[in-house]
Amino acid sequence: MSATAKKKIFDFSLLRRIFIFVKPYRSYFYLSLLLAILMAVAAPVRPYLIQLTVNTAIGKVTVLPGWVSFVVLGVDLADISRFIIAITLFQLVFLLLETIIRFLFSFITAWMGQHVVKDLRVTVYKKVLGLNLRQFDQTPIGTLTTRTINDIESINDIFSDGLIPIVADLLTIFITLGTMFWMDWRLTLISLVPFPLMLIATYYFKESVNKSFIQVRNAVAALNAFVQEHITGMQVVQAFAAEEKEFLAFKKINQKHRDSNIKAIFAYSVFFPVVEVVLAVSTGLLVWWIADRTLDAGLLVAFILFLNQIFRPLRVVADKFNVLQMGMIAAERVFKVLDNTDELPPVKEGAYAPEQIRGDISFKQVSFAYVGENYVLKNISFQVKAGETVALVGHTGSGKTSIISLLNRLYQIQEGTITLDGVSIDEYDTDRLRKGIGVVLQDVFLFSGSVMDNITLRNPEITREQVEEAAKMIGVHDFLMKLPGGYDYNVMERGSTLSLGQRQLLSFIRALLYNPSVLILDEATSSIDTESEMLIEKAIDTLISGRTSIVIAHRLSTIRKADKIIVLDKGEIREIGSHQELLQLGGFYAKLHEMQFEKKKPILQ
Repeated sequence: MSATAKKKIFDFSLLRRIFIFVKPYRSYFYLSLLLAILMAVAAPVRPYLIQLTVNTAIGKVTVLPGWVSFVVLGVDLADISRFIIAITLFQLVFLLLETIIRFLFSFITAWMGQHVVKDLRVTVYKKVLGLNLRQFDQTPIGTLTTRTINDIESINDIFSDGLIPIVADLLTIFITLGTMFWMDWRLTLISLVPFPLMLIATYYFKESVNKSFIQVRNAVAALNAFVQEHITGMQVVQAFAAEEKEFLAFKKINQKHRDSNIKAIFAYSVFFPVVEVVLAVSTGLLVWWIADRTLDAGLLVAFILFLNQIFRPLRVVADKFNVLQMGMIAAERVFKVLDNTDELPPVKEGAYAPEQIRGDISFKQVSFAYVGENYVLKNISFQVKAGETVALVGHTGSGKTSIISLLNRLYQIQEGTITLDGVSIDEYDTDRLRKGIGVVLQDVFLFSGSVMDNITLRNPEITREQVEEAAKMIGVHDFLMKLPGGYDYNVMERGSTLSLGQRQLLSFIRALLYNPSVLILDEATSSIDTESEMLIEKAIDTLISGRTSIVIAHRLSTIRKADKIIVLDKGEIREIGSHQELLQLGGFYAKLHEMQFEKKKPILQ
């Protein structure tokens, strides 16, 4: 694991990709680097001034550098009190400037990180919106949520707590060490005798915490996926009394998360005392050397402060290095989403976008598989003329829903062609294509929000009057007005406060409002009571007039009026014809009809 982590740290190609998002803010990036250099250069100044102050106070003859003489210009150097006051006042001003620089550095790096996160999150979400639905079939929603939220937030740490702060700390360490060697190289070497122990402790701390952080990140992704999936499916969990079993499964995942965090806590608990011990040993060696030889009190105070300036960043640089590692690992996961090529082809410039779609549909030798070579549609060919009503019939898994998904370009076919009005759907502008096709699905998804928002999908071009007119056409206007708030009633997430039939009625109004040229009804009346079905059938008769309609229904009574019925079985077309023609044929459809109407046994769907 650690070897992999090391490889990722020095994956400069990945770092370059991250910095593509920094380009709009590169002036702030350069400013943060400049501030880092200023902080590093300023770090040895105050300890050196304190050394001069101490030596002057004890009467030690000190040769002042030119810049110090300039600072205390006009002050009588023979007057110790006035000199100390002048130096102290300068240090206070200098400390204020240092504080301002540190504030600007922290704020700018965090500001830049947040803007990069915002831009990257927008880019990732836009990518997710364009992914082939196959990806959502194969990837847990919680995992994509982790990539879009948690992992991208970790990339922010690269700027606020990782790369740039590490540069600032390392510059401070090197400049401080250079100053120490310039002042007394032998004393510097003596004080650094325990330093190898510090480096070894830092290395093992970094490796230990890195492994723990990777485990924590994986556990977080697993927790997100588990919780999202089970909260969404809570009705099933409770219906089958599986609460205890699922709770135990959650406890196991949560336990892994806890154990990974405890390992990281243990590493911190060991590392920080080691740093304090090493600093104490270095300080003791300093005191021993100076007391035994030079008795330079000012030098002793300055070197103690220098050691603190070295060890203070060393305490956190290993932690920041791990933050950088985790940010890079998170970035790699995020860029895997961005690099996913399983998406619908982009809309070509000048894509076909007619003002009006007639509704001539043609499938020519279409074969399609969701995964690999497991074809769910095999060599499908049929035609639907504009204004015709075609019914798709077949057992579960026969490919009915797959056909309408392909017509909407929700998936990409492997073989064959699909044309609409004689033009391949691949040539269409995707928005224009889908606006021309209205869909009412069996599994209706409603978003958290008002009835009005769910019907219009927040399209400002649709007025309340249009919504009410469509609702009256379906016959549900009175029902909606009885809800608390009427059309402003909050249906909650997934429409949990409405019945299945009521949710389907709302989705039907949604389809009506967009006035589609092609209407698709996928088991649209399967969850509606007899009274509601009569209302919808009346509205359907009006709606399909002059429109191409594709109806999927397991109740054959709802498709008798269809101009053409296509019978599917195991992804292949078995029969095509009208209701009477297929009954006379005595084949697959006739058997389905016999099972439903003569033996009164429902067809499994």
